[in-house]
Amino acid sequence: MKLAITTVDAFTDKVFSGNPAAVCLLDQELSDVQMQAIAMEMNLSETAFVKKTSGPHSYNLRWFTPTVEIDLCGHATLASAFWMVKSGWAKPGDMIRFQTRSGELLVKSNGDWIEMDFPLIPTVAERHPFFEGDFFGAKIHYSAKLKRNWIFELQDANAIESCEPDFSVVKKYSEEGIIITAAGKGSFDIYSRFFGPNVGIDEDPVTGFAHCALMDYWFQRSGKSKLKAFQASKRGGELHLEKREERVMIRGKAVKVLAGEIEF
Repeated sequence: MKLAITTVDAFTDKVFSGNPAAVCLLDQELSDVQMQAIAMEMNLSETAFVKKTSGPHSYNLRWFTPTVEIDLCGHATLASAFWMVKSGWAKPGDMIRFQTRSGELLVKSNGDWIEMDFPLIPTVAERHPFFEGDFFGAKIHYSAKLKRNWIFELQDANAIESCEPDFSVVKKYSEEGIIITAAGKGSFDIYSRFFGPNVGIDEDPVTGFAHCALMDYWFQRSGKSKLKAFQASKRGGELHLEKREERVMIRGKAVKVLAGEIEF
């Protein structure tokens, strides 16, 4: 069997930055075991699998890290929609309806931007039982809990950039991962990073799902319903966020890096 596969850098317009995702547009069924094996072979934070359904502009979308299938992934959704438009699977401006483990996600292209309608992830102020006062030397000013993850607000953007976590400790004291965040600098409202060693990703370059929670967190903290966000990983990435009741609109750009095929 031969399967076309494309790598796309998401939340950026420059190659070798943003968050890379592999995208497979499927004309045939694959088993869960096959999809997981392909994701392990690609060894990216996410590999996305897209298959047409019977509905208009409707597609099944699944996301796999190298080790597990996950419930929600922003950058691989953006990469999938971007590549669907570029390859002719969808037309520019089409409302793409992705059927996922997190419900239906609506995505469309608008010029160079991809706009995604995602669920807002609620956060609740709570102190972490282990990281009570600091996160590897950086003072935790506020903390919040979301399903299987934590948010720690540090002093400023410089603390986000300079943080050097011990991933074995993060793995031991988290279920999925930990998001660190702070008020931004320059033109950005917020900075963040995401560490997820328990899902096979020590540090994710740019994390869409984390910003579904960060939008809720910062709305509670600042009252702002629109945020320009920067994820301060080594690769870096830019996201534009807007809270709309219990949804969050995430806007970003993407660029194709390579295309080929897997034979198995």
